[in-house]
Amino acid sequence: MKFELQYKQYSERTILINWPSQVDEKILDDLLSFKKNIETNHGKSIVEVISSYNSLLVCYISAIENIYDSVLDLKSLYVTRSKSERLANRLWKIPVCYATSMAADLQQFSIEKSLTIDQVIALHSATIYTVYFIGFLPGFLYLGGLDDKLYLPRKSTPTLKVKKGSVAIGGNQTGIYPIDSPGGWHVIGSCPLSFFDPKFDTPCFAKPGDKIQFLSIDKNKYNDIGARVLEGAYELESILL
Repeated sequence: MKFELQYKQYSERTILINWPSQVDEKILDDLLSFKKNIETNHGKSIVEVISSYNSLLVCYISAIENIYDSVLDLKSLYVTRSKSERLANRLWKIPVCYATSMAADLQQFSIEKSLTIDQVIALHSATIYTVYFIGFLPGFLYLGGLDDKLYLPRKSTPTLKVKKGSVAIGGNQTGIYPIDSPGGWHVIGSCPLSFFDPKFDTPCFAKPGDKIQFLSIDKNKYNDIGARVLEGAYELESILL
């Protein structure tokens, strides 16, 4: 499936490519396939290609001399890319402790949604989420697929310090804070994993297009996994899709 894309020069070295303004897995698949094709065919002339929900930012090494030629080149790549090209994505199984002592907003969240805490946990952990892009903070995964029964607007007053590993909901999205940070999402759990480590060649294990499944664990299991993560002895479970 191909879309009507919009191309425009974003700076002297970048071109912004826009898809329809909506969160959709077909758009994501199309966008990531095009991203891979650009990187494969223009690896020597670009610095990187940055993705979001419905756009790509193509960053060139040097200033764009002729924007029309560059856009025509990109359009040609989009039209002629292989339909059989398949991205290698993974399903990551992420442990989360939903104990109220580790979930600052869970009780109030359940009240506002007229759900029991167990219902919130069941709904949140039943879904397999899609990683749309990484942003806001290094390693912060923007996940799509949240059950609409859990939609809740962001806090009117953000929390000044949300702890690393906090699993939270904001609007129709859910995610995990990779470091201590201010934030306006509702914290409903905590994850013992590290989502960003600059020591590794791939600092964040997940990438756009991957899937995330949350596994509910108790505090003892949380502490055990946390200790093994610190020792470098924890192996995160994943499945190649």
